[in-house]
Amino acid sequence: MLSIEVHNLQKRFGDLAAVQGVSFGVEEGSIFAFLGPNGAGKTTTIRMLTTLLKPTEGTILLNGVDPVHHEDEARKLFGIVFQDPSIDEELTAYENMDLHGVLYRMSRVLRAERIKQLMNVVELWDRKDEIVKHFSGGMRRRLEIARGLIHHPKILFLDEPTIGLDPQTRNHIWSYVKGLNKEEGITVFLTTHYMEEADRVADYVAVIDHGAIVAQDTPEGLKQKTGVASLEDAFLSLTGKSIREESAGSIDQMRMHARVWRR
Repeated sequence: MLSIEVHNLQKRFGDLAAVQGVSFGVEEGSIFAFLGPNGAGKTTTIRMLTTLLKPTEGTILLNGVDPVHHEDEARKLFGIVFQDPSIDEELTAYENMDLHGVLYRMSRVLRAERIKQLMNVVELWDRKDEIVKHFSGGMRRRLEIARGLIHHPKILFLDEPTIGLDPQTRNHIWSYVKGLNKEEGITVFLTTHYMEEADRVADYVAVIDHGAIVAQDTPEGLKQKTGVASLEDAFLSLTGKSIREESAGSIDQMRMHARVWRR
């Protein structure tokens, strides 16, 4: 059964075609890596999947729900950890979790139960009453992941969840994510520039470049098709070695995502 279905997805910003006819499916309960160079269209795609942008053309289904026409229903189905930090640094860890539960209209009893469960999973329960601005980057990321799961989502979107973290913290983050994926059966959709992460955790990989999918397969399948030993080398074989810049359209949309999310 497919948890995410995307057919002929397109997004244009004036004359710029940021996403061009993208199609893929994500199996329920799997970990799916969506990879691409800067400006390739992955950020625009993930924003369409999470109701932050409306597609120019094409269809999306999240567990059978169309997020374009049923935004509120779709948002109940997924949690998201943005690339940029989005927690309130002036609140405690518990208050951040509790506020998110209130936004999803969870009862006080259910919120308390779920907060304790998730903060124990990410090893932050003993720090629950501390102000977040005193947390390390890794602790904040773990809190954001726990917060994104408070309402029992079916899908978890992770947009560059370990960017800027040291290798030890990155390994811990992925241990938590893989454990949650296995224990709760959550479908994980991730973007990352760390190819070794995708190689290690993803069941399936799609590579996007210049707004179009250029390859889809398991990590091992992509390595075999390109005749290389690592996913990073397979990625470079598929997308080239030239340095990319973030597209203007992607940057503009990144700046507005917080405002759109609060609609």
